[in-house]
Amino acid sequence: MAFLDSVAQATALRQQFVEDSLANMFITPDSNRVNQFTSYIMAHELYKGHTFLDIPFTLKRNFGYGHNRQNRDPWIIAIIIGLLLYTALLNLTLGTEIKSIFQSFYSKRASMMDKEDRGINLWAFIGLFLLFGLTFGLFLYQLASYNGVYYSISGMQLFIALSLIIISLFAFKFLLLKILGFLFDIDRIVGEYITTLYLTYFNIAFVFLPVAVCFSLIAAQLIPYLLAVALILIVVIFIWIYLRSSVNIISNIRFHKFYLFVYLCALEICPILILIKVLNL
Repeated sequence: MAFLDSVAQATALRQQFVEDSLANMFITPDSNRVNQFTSYIMAHELYKGHTFLDIPFTLKRNFGYGHNRQNRDPWIIAIIIGLLLYTALLNLTLGTEIKSIFQSFYSKRASMMDKEDRGINLWAFIGLFLLFGLTFGLFLYQLASYNGVYYSISGMQLFIALSLIIISLFAFKFLLLKILGFLFDIDRIVGEYITTLYLTYFNIAFVFLPVAVCFSLIAAQLIPYLLAVALILIVVIFIWIYLRSSVNIISNIRFHKFYLFVYLCALEICPILILIKVLNL
């Protein structure tokens, strides 16, 4: 029994020695033991260059906070498809008038259509005028959304409101010109001028339509280039058709140029500026 007691006591002492050794190694690690974490840091993260001159000033990886992607209204695609189908329908039913409008850009058709009493018919005028108002309204809606301008209404209601404002504004302008022509007994000249106006507007409508399509499909960073191209095309059409035909009309009448300046400010420039100011574009 004494022998067994000595064996048990030796085993207990050995177990206590092992436990004390492990506790001592955990608190004060052995300097001869390899630290794997330190070895990994020294092998992969330690700078091994010379005088830190080979460290680039900027990192190759650029981490930023990112930005929210602007979601576009899905109903715009349906509106664009509808406008494209409407344009195709106009081309099928009123192909001759649309061809004449396109030819006015290349020739002096704008000044000859009214003189030869070959202006477009009433249904062609109404159809193309609606196309102009809808495409212009869609373009203004997309431009307002891109610039982050908000109104009391939004979505399709805003698009319809913009289109109605544009149609009403230009319809009032044509009506006012007709009244002025009747009052001053210059119906023939006013008729030629109105022909010049709607040929200019309808050619611009065919510019707004592809611009509206591209506006809804391309990336946001390409939109400024699209707007620049659209502005250049509109200016070219305006100068080539409007000014060319207007000069031909004005050359047949002798009046003070101040009246022309007043007219351009009152009925051409001022309404556009008021529209831009009201829409806060």
